Amino acid sequence: MHIPAYAHDAIRAAALPSMPTSRQVGGLDCCLCGKPFGKDLAAIPLGPTPTSGLFGCRPCLTRSVSRARRARDAARTHDAERARAEFTAWTPVREGHLARLGSVQQAAEAVAGLARDTDVEALRVAWLLVSLESAYAWVPDTPEPPASVGEADLEMKDEAFRLDLAMTEAREAVAERLAYHLLNEAQPEEPEMCEEFECPDDCSGRHDSAHIDCGPDAVFENLAGHGITLEQPDPESLAPRVRALLGRAEGQEKHLPLPDIEKWAPVVLEHFGIDTDDTDVLVSAAAVGLVADAWRHGPLDVIHAADDGPSDGEVFAQSVDLYRRARAALAVAKADGPEALIAFVAVASNLDLPWAGGSRFALRTVVGSTAEFVQHVDDRVWFTAEVMREQGWRAGLLHRAASAVFKAPAHFGMPGWPGAVAMAMERLALLDRSGVPDALADLKAVEVALLASPDRLGADALDWISHQALFRGRAA
Repeated sequence: MHIPAYAHDAIRAAALPSMPTSRQVGGLDCCLCGKPFGKDLAAIPLGPTPTSGLFGCRPCLTRSVSRARRARDAARTHDAERARAEFTAWTPVREGHLARLGSVQQAAEAVAGLARDTDVEALRVAWLLVSLESAYAWVPDTPEPPASVGEADLEMKDEAFRLDLAMTEAREAVAERLAYHLLNEAQPEEPEMCEEFECPDDCSGRHDSAHIDCGPDAVFENLAGHGITLEQPDPESLAPRVRALLGRAEGQEKHLPLPDIEKWAPVVLEHFGIDTDDTDVLVSAAAVGLVADAWRHGPLDVIHAADDGPSDGEVFAQSVDLYRRARAALAVAKADGPEALIAFVAVASNLDLPWAGGSRFALRTVVGSTAEFVQHVDDRVWFTAEVMREQGWRAGLLHRAASAVFKAPAHFGMPGWPGAVAMAMERLALLDRSGVPDALADLKAVEVALLASPDRLGADALDWISHQALFRGRAA
């Protein structure tokens, strides 16, 4: 007779309420009912071995297995009900925490924008930061989900990381604004700084980081005046790129990375439907090109093809999320300079950040070195920054927009994206959609999401779309 594993321990426990008799241990009597074994009542071993230990009869064991099965099923039902109750209670806690993280993040982004707006008074900017820090301090610790829900919620960790990035950006923007405000307010009516900076005749006497550069050593000299002496780095310890910039001899001809970009790029882009006089369109196309050049094409191809690499849907979702970040960084770079692109690099090359679309994939999980990938992202973004630095913001946009029309002409963010979505929806309507992810059930909602925010559909849905080749010819 087969005794299921879930019943075995329960039967042995029932058979040992007290010390077993010698007849029970010897296999002569049933350890459950005490009846002697014979021709009509066979002995069934309960272990520990087939020939030693305890023995039971079939009627007793049959009843015991039935009781154990009922007990197991009841326990499962109870556990399922408890899990449902815990999940029901956890959901509003989770959503409430995500909502608070998102609202404070939006506030931080708004404060950063107002800090850069010269029309907002510096004192109001200072109060904005104080109130923002208060809101940030009141964000509660990340709640822990109940054991029945599963592992720690990666989305909450992701949102907390995004909030920290937004807070850093806001603090930096406010600190810069207030530092130069204080310097400007402390200057006499005829500022002495203007002579040192060789300002033009129509200078207002107000300066910011675009005008003031004290060099690499001034901070050490200033700290020494406060009694803090630090060992200064040797010039050779600076990054090779910085050394190359600082090493340019005075009067040396300016090196232009792409000397003819303003001549040929507008012609090429207009041929592909990019209006280079429309700043929003140009920034959007440049963001697509920056993601394609710096992130999507190169070492990521090897990572994508690996057994432990991301799925097509995860790559799709992450490329959309990075497009938004690239677009925001490029827009900020117009006023703040190419250094603003560092914000894009920080996320695009982050090895621990879970990807968009609800994905659990992070670059750190890939077996093998990701150093080449990180270096690739850094190199491509640095070149864009160099073009902007030497030839202007618009030149950098033209360069990356040209990359977009060749590498990702119908990607999200390009003028061709709405047409690509329309064709994809026609193909989707003709497919058998039984068993598709829930996010793809409502075709109208799918079309709206694809046009506005494809990663909102989730990595699994985008993976299904990719496998159906609905966007044939779209560069991912």
